[in-house]
Amino acid sequence: MKDHISIIMPAYNARKYIRESILSVLDQTYPNWELIIVDDCSTDETPQLLRDMEKRDARIRVFYEKENKGAAVARNKALQQARGQFIAFLDSDDCWKRNKLAVQIAFMKQYDAAFTFTAYEYISKEGIPLRKKVSAPIEVTYQDLLKNTIVGCLTVMINREQTGDIQMPTIRTRQDLATWLGILKKGYKAYGINEVLAEYRVGNDSISANKWKAAQKTWFVYREIERLNLLKATWCFSHYAFYAVRKRL
Repeated sequence: MKDHISIIMPAYNARKYIRESILSVLDQTYPNWELIIVDDCSTDETPQLLRDMEKRDARIRVFYEKENKGAAVARNKALQQARGQFIAFLDSDDCWKRNKLAVQIAFMKQYDAAFTFTAYEYISKEGIPLRKKVSAPIEVTYQDLLKNTIVGCLTVMINREQTGDIQMPTIRTRQDLATWLGILKKGYKAYGINEVLAEYRVGNDSISANKWKAAQKTWFVYREIERLNLLKATWCFSHYAFYAVRKRL
């Protein structure tokens, strides 16, 4: 549908934060959207909460998996159900600023951009701003993204009339990075809006372990999905590690 935005949200045992995430969508100043949530076989109260939220607004559509298959499979199921010209992504513990969709779609229409992302800020588990911003450069190419994974999934919007339909590789983590690389590899650029329009929630639980897993999966994307040779992969990974550390400072 023209100028319609399909918002993709996977959910797994997300009862603690997902209501806040959904409310940040309901609070958008841009009204022409649908929120597609795929529950990945949650074992907590998430399904009941989603049933309640679905009744609240007809623009919310929820689908339920019978077994846990990971975020990539959940996102792909949501993408298959999407009816919008534009695709946006929001995880079940993150939030958007009220004008996120309005600012981004206006930018994309003005500049005929196929792929955009925005700046975002970190918030604590309690939702308190941590005064840490991740800026958005003016543009990012395929080679840029290999070296610096600066594109936050919660900020992305894609015009699939230009890029074609999207499907994420079914890996447990870093499927978003692999997807963005796949789009940019076709010659598209990702254009940055350097305004904080999203909030990324960080926790204290096993941060170092999670970062190590992310690093491992980034290496996997380089070698197994992008098929970079060892020298190029090592060169890109050294840049990735540098920027990942700097992002946390």
